[in-house]
Amino acid sequence: MPLTDISTDFSLNNKLFYLNHAAVSPWPVCTTNAIQRFADENCIWGATHYPRWLEVEQELRKNIQLLINSPSTNDIALVKNTSEALSFVAYGLDWEVGDNIVIASQEFPSNRIVWQSLASLGVEIKWVDLYHNLSKHNSPEDNLLSAINNKTRMLSVSSVQYADGFRMDLNKLGKFCQKHSILFCVDAIQSVGALKFDVQEINADFAMADGHKWLMSPEGLGFFYCRKTLRKKLRPSQFGWRMVENQFDFDSLSWSEAQTARKFECGSPNMLGIQALNCSIKLILEREISYIEQLIIKNVQYTAKKLKTIPDIIIQSNTNENRISGIIAFKHQHYSSEQLYNDLMAHNVICAMRHGNVRFSPHYYTSKAVIDKAFNLLKRLVNH
Repeated sequence: MPLTDISTDFSLNNKLFYLNHAAVSPWPVCTTNAIQRFADENCIWGATHYPRWLEVEQELRKNIQLLINSPSTNDIALVKNTSEALSFVAYGLDWEVGDNIVIASQEFPSNRIVWQSLASLGVEIKWVDLYHNLSKHNSPEDNLLSAINNKTRMLSVSSVQYADGFRMDLNKLGKFCQKHSILFCVDAIQSVGALKFDVQEINADFAMADGHKWLMSPEGLGFFYCRKTLRKKLRPSQFGWRMVENQFDFDSLSWSEAQTARKFECGSPNMLGIQALNCSIKLILEREISYIEQLIIKNVQYTAKKLKTIPDIIIQSNTNENRISGIIAFKHQHYSSEQLYNDLMAHNVICAMRHGNVRFSPHYYTSKAVIDKAFNLLKRLVNH
C-alpha cells in the first residue's frame, strides 16, 4: 500500500502557491538532503568513494526500469535532457529521401525542431492539428493516424500535450504503429512521475523524459529508452570513452560500442544529478505511481471545479476521465492571459503561460489549501 503521510515530502515556503510542475518542480526534502550529502562527501573525500557512486547509478537505472516497465536496465540510457534523446533517434536512423514523420502541430519545440532538422536529408514532416474536425467518431488520435501513409517512417508524439494537458491514447497509437511497422517515439516528459507510463503496454520503440518536471529532480539529467531490437540499428551520434563496451580499458586503441543503451552515453556521467534523480524516483516508487496519479487527478478536477465558478473563465483543457492529466489551462474573456499570469506570479502563485492561456500544474503533494488560496487570489484579480 502507498504511504499516506505526504506532508513532510516537501518544505516549500508557506507563502508560495506552487502550481508549475509541468515546467520546473521544486525538489523533495529527501532529494535536497541527498544533494547536500553528496556535496559534503565531495568536499571532504573527493572521489574516494567513486565505486559507491557507480552503485547508485545502477540503482537509478533499475528504478527507471521499474517506473516505466522497461524489459531491462540495458534499455535505459542516462542523458542530459529530452532533446538530446530525441536527437539520438533523429540522427541514429538511416533515412531515405521521401520518408515522412507524423507529428502534431501542438507539439513542444523539442519534439518538432529535431524532426524539421532532417529536411536536408529529404525527410518530410506531416503536421497534424490534433483538434481539427473532432466528433464522436473522430479523435485526435484518428487525426494522427489518418495522416500516415506508405512513406511514413515514424509517429512521434508527446504522451501529454504541454500547453493544455491533453492526454493521448498511447495504447491506440502504439498498437497501430506496431501493426503497420511504423516507429513509435514518445516524449514522456509530461507524464512520467505523474501518471502511469508503461513502455511495453504502449508498444513504444523510443521514449524519453527529463528529470526536472514531474520527476522532481534538477535539470540536466533524464533518461532515454530504446527498444532492444532497435538498439543495434540506432547509430550513436556522440562518441567518447564511456560509450564503448570496455569503458575502463583506457589503453586499448581498438573499441566497440557498448551492447547496452550505454552506447548513447559518450562521456562522464552527471553524478550529482544521478544522486538526486535516484532519490526522487525512489520517493515516487515508495508512494506508488497509481497513488500519485490519483492525487494529481483529484487536484486537477478540484481546480477545474473551482474555475467553473468564476464568470468568464474558459477552461481550455479536456477534463474527461480518460484525457485529464496534471495540467489545466484556462483564460479569461476580458482579462489578458499575459496580464493575469504576471499578476498571479506577482502574488506568489507560481504558474505558466502557454499558447495564450494560464497553465496550472499541481503535483500529488499540493494541498487543497494551496489551490484554494490561488483560486481566491485569481477570483479577486478578475473581479477587480
